[in-house]
Amino acid sequence: MKFKHNPLVWVLAIVLFSLIAFQLGRKRGVEEGQQAVEKKTDVPSEDRTKSGPMASSSAQRSENEGDLSSDSLLMAHAQGLSHQMLVRTGYVTSYNKDTRCPNWTAWRLTSDHTSGPYKRKGVNFHEDDEVPFPKAQNADYQRSGYDRGHMCPSGDNKWSQQAQEDCFLFTNMCPQSHDLNSGDWNDLEQKCRKWAEREGSIYIVCGPVFRQKKTIGRNKVAVPDGFYKVVLCMNGNPKAIGFYFDNEDGRRPMSTYVHSVDAIEQMTGIDFFTSLPDDVEKRVEASADAKEWGIQK
Repeated sequence: MKFKHNPLVWVLAIVLFSLIAFQLGRKRGVEEGQQAVEKKTDVPSEDRTKSGPMASSSAQRSENEGDLSSDSLLMAHAQGLSHQMLVRTGYVTSYNKDTRCPNWTAWRLTSDHTSGPYKRKGVNFHEDDEVPFPKAQNADYQRSGYDRGHMCPSGDNKWSQQAQEDCFLFTNMCPQSHDLNSGDWNDLEQKCRKWAEREGSIYIVCGPVFRQKKTIGRNKVAVPDGFYKVVLCMNGNPKAIGFYFDNEDGRRPMSTYVHSVDAIEQMTGIDFFTSLPDDVEKRVEASADAKEWGIQK
């Protein structure tokens, strides 16, 4: 019982107790710190990829543009033709290395893609690095007598700077009569934008038709005899319509270019909209009702 009255013993006991309490508190603090770090870093991988301004922008761009290669209605089927699939920001194209032109170019034009701030001014025509030589170059068109005719037009790509630049690739071009390019072909492009605004969205596939062998330039870019365009609307009761233009000068009423999609398929050997149910595909591709599309004779 004497140690109770010894001051030195009490001092040693207090110091020992303080050291034990300090060590326990320190251990607890470290554990809490580790838990906080683990809680902060334990983020699902999906959330981590979406964090940060660049990732957020990428996610938004993907949502706005969509994965064009996965939209089966855009995929046409051309048998017996050289084919290289190219997926761009605003369109997909089947490129033919033999003609240096696309077999077909397809895109889904939505109402919010019919206008935008990204104009063609300052955007240059340019080669496509993803296709082999020989390929179309600017020099091939110079003094050829033909325009560098867009398949997917600049006016359908004002919604994105990258889309606008992509549509000036030569893999989206064909030698086209200037009068056709600036006239009736351009008129149809404008009609397509009006249809997209009215219906919400439409599918468009277009390309060249070759019969004779004529080329321009050192790279022998094939000159089409004509051009086709087929349009599909899935809003409400599905409907489709086709058009064919000779690659020549002259202006005519739009109704004179109207054909059924079936007729365009026979002309080109290309099968369009194959992912539609068979009964729907058969019905819409057999029709060529100009009035249904607001085209007057």
